[in-house]
Amino acid sequence: MKRILVLFPKDWDRDEFEHPRYRARYAFFYEGFDLFTFPENARLMTFNARRYVDKLVAKYSGRVDGVVSNNEQFGALIAAAVAQRLGLPGTDPAVIIAAQHKYYARCLQQKIVPEATPRFAVFPYKMESAAEVGLPFPLYVKPVKATYSVLARRVDDFAQLQSHLRFSAFETLVIRKLVKPFNDLMARYTPFTIDAHHLIAEEIMSGVQVNLDGFVHNGNITILGIVDEVMYPGTQAFARFEYPSRLPADVQSRMKALAEKLFTGLDYGFGFFNLELIYQPDTGRIQIIEINPRMASQIVNLYRRVDGYDPYEVLLQLALGETPRVTVGEGAFGAAASFVFRRFDGREVTRVPGRAQIDAVQQRYPDARLMLYLKHGAGLAREMKWLGSYRYAVLNLGGASSEDLHHRYDDIRRELSFE
Repeated sequence: MKRILVLFPKDWDRDEFEHPRYRARYAFFYEGFDLFTFPENARLMTFNARRYVDKLVAKYSGRVDGVVSNNEQFGALIAAAVAQRLGLPGTDPAVIIAAQHKYYARCLQQKIVPEATPRFAVFPYKMESAAEVGLPFPLYVKPVKATYSVLARRVDDFAQLQSHLRFSAFETLVIRKLVKPFNDLMARYTPFTIDAHHLIAEEIMSGVQVNLDGFVHNGNITILGIVDEVMYPGTQAFARFEYPSRLPADVQSRMKALAEKLFTGLDYGFGFFNLELIYQPDTGRIQIIEINPRMASQIVNLYRRVDGYDPYEVLLQLALGETPRVTVGEGAFGAAASFVFRRFDGREVTRVPGRAQIDAVQQRYPDARLMLYLKHGAGLAREMKWLGSYRYAVLNLGGASSEDLHHRYDDIRRELSFE
């Protein structure tokens, strides 16, 4: 039986690893805490990433065969550091940092694939004038290190930017604590001097957004597929992720070639990756939104539905140094999607389906997987301020075709009867 250390597990991870198909072959050890659940996230106030890595290395030396994490904020980087110290397969921590630091990632993209890199500039949270931003308005702004698009938005002028970056004392403390682990490990593994207390400004990009997923093993790049990102109308908030992509085959081929060139140039020699791209139909231009050096856990089970292999099995095989095998078009469904239930008015969801309703849906649609993310009080208010909306549930589902998929989704949504 193989022993796997899972760091900062997400709900999708636990749901997968607790499936009976793994019980006889793997033993999982979980470490870390949930950044978005109280009181677990209170640990953030005293968290020291370097000491935590040292603690995990001492605790698990000789006791595990692999280390994995799909957590974007801390987990992927800490897993890389622990795996390196234990002599286990893993991504180089310096490569993880270069990919996650949105400014340095842009600098590398500009060298490797300049045609796919938007104009960008970096600036500190506190500014005195618009000139410090480094790009003309309007522009898109986001922290150089964040997750779930926190504080990422379009700003039309300097006054709007200042308003967007006006925080309470507690919010300022939370932001500093969120990026401190990254800063501490960045100083250990790289020569970078611009820390995560900065933001990046980018030119406004428009078009069709997609996720491109894949992995690298022994320097060989495998593209798993391209998933369409569909937004709520008039917003930059995700409504669903749908696979297969509806983009023309030649555009998808160009995207895959771009990904191979980029990750080869980044010396990304190992592990899963998720690349967000945008395609402009009028000009044919493809641009990079961002790189995520980890598995996109909410999305990857769409590949199992359509293509028939288990991406989590691939993740474990990579962690053990084994050679994964994937298939195409051998799944039970012709299409699959991850639907995001979201509110924009800031009100709490007060009518939630009960256990009996959810079980009834599961009996009718055995492949359906519902995750609830109900929020209240200050946490809800903070997410509304930082994101402009909040998700309260996610439903992953398959269908014989895209049309059938959406019929099934409409039926399930009626049965669940959220407010």
